[in-house]
Amino acid sequence: MKVAVVDYGSGNLASASRGLALAAERLGLDAEVAVTADPDWVARADRIVLPGQGAFADCARGLAAVDGMREAIEQGVARGSPFLGICVGMQLMAQRGLEHQITPGFGWIAGDVAEMPAPGLRLPQMGWNGLQFEPGAHPLLADLTPGDHAYFVHSYALTGGDPREVIATTEYGGPVVAFVASGNRAGTQFHVEKSQEVGLRILANFLRWRP
Repeated sequence: MKVAVVDYGSGNLASASRGLALAAERLGLDAEVAVTADPDWVARADRIVLPGQGAFADCARGLAAVDGMREAIEQGVARGSPFLGICVGMQLMAQRGLEHQITPGFGWIAGDVAEMPAPGLRLPQMGWNGLQFEPGAHPLLADLTPGDHAYFVHSYALTGGDPREVIATTEYGGPVVAFVASGNRAGTQFHVEKSQEVGLRILANFLRWRP
């Protein structure tokens, strides 16, 4: 199995690749996990992971600056390779980002990425927070229990999405979209690579996922 961690100058690439390698080892999978800026490698990969941190527009520009990378991701996903977006990588799956300007996303899931209301709370939301979901609702939630904690760092979140594409939420001044999935595409608003045992379980679920 070839697992591409997309390198476009953003995200926790080393920790994401280490987490994926450890999850593969636990599963006994023969997996080649590569941090790569090579669009051809990404297009041929069996799994595609898009990390991201910072502003939506900056990440979108960074991705566009790697010649052919966005097309390679879309090509790989179109031929059936499972995709996982992490933090801003998940946000880029949406129709638009509204941080400082309107920036188009991949348009794979409904909704826009806008500043969280979080009345009376500090932004960014930073730290550990519980996940709420219906057990058994999706294969990527296997071996997790409602209330399990994941690590979040963000001020913007998905709004106006399709409830059928939201597989887990968290609470921060109200419900916040934490985990989305549509077809062979999924994304976590939290940093799965920093979420310790819960994150490793999700990465293992992703590696064995057959959408």
